[in-house]
Amino acid sequence: MNIFDRFVRVVKSYANALVSSAEDPEKILDQAVLEMNEDLIKLRQASAQVLASQKQLENKYKAAQQAADDWYKRARLALDKGEENLAREALKRRKDYEDNAKALKSQLEQQTSVVEKLISNTKLLESKIQEAKSKKDTLKARAQSAKTAQRVNEMLGNINTSSALGAFEKMEEKVMALEAEADALNQLSTDDLAGKFALLEGGSSVDDDLDALKREMLGTKKKAGDLPPGRTPVSSASNPFQDSEIERELNELQRKTMGS
Repeated sequence: MNIFDRFVRVVKSYANALVSSAEDPEKILDQAVLEMNEDLIKLRQASAQVLASQKQLENKYKAAQQAADDWYKRARLALDKGEENLAREALKRRKDYEDNAKALKSQLEQQTSVVEKLISNTKLLESKIQEAKSKKDTLKARAQSAKTAQRVNEMLGNINTSSALGAFEKMEEKVMALEAEADALNQLSTDDLAGKFALLEGGSSVDDDLDALKREMLGTKKKAGDLPPGRTPVSSASNPFQDSEIERELNELQRKTMGS
């Protein structure tokens, strides 16, 4: 029987199926377990047939042994009755049945050995199938994980990371430019505000200087009608040609000058 050789082959095919790109590992595992179950069914059927044959041999052996015992009893009965020839024929029949019983016993012993091996192999195959089912679930999970990892790697391989990184770099440069522009505008706004405050702060000093200058001019300004040294004022009485309109304008201009 090559059942266990086949089992070894199937188990070895697990690893080959996992690395084979032309085969689906999950289908291979399912098929392997299915074949093992089919082998188990065949092994059980063979065991049942051998057991039935063993039972038949056992019945034939018992029947032959019983017949030999019966002919032995008949030989003794014939001998007790003085029928020596009849007793001799009975012993011949007994010998034939004994020979047949010995042959059947030999066959029965061989059949019993075969049945024991079949039963042992059936139990071993059943345990191997249970183990294979457990491994199948584990291997299928690993195969599924490997497929997922492969798909992810293929997706990552198809992604153009250089263009994506280039886009990020361009966006980063654009953001930096916007930030620089905002800083410049903020700096300009701050400088303008500072300049306004500087004008306000400096305005009081200019006004003070202007007031001081006015006081200085008022203090040093000559009185109305004064003339430079070496000259004597001409009175209106002594100047018959003095124009009253001009004098009024002159006086008004002096008042304005002194009032400013």
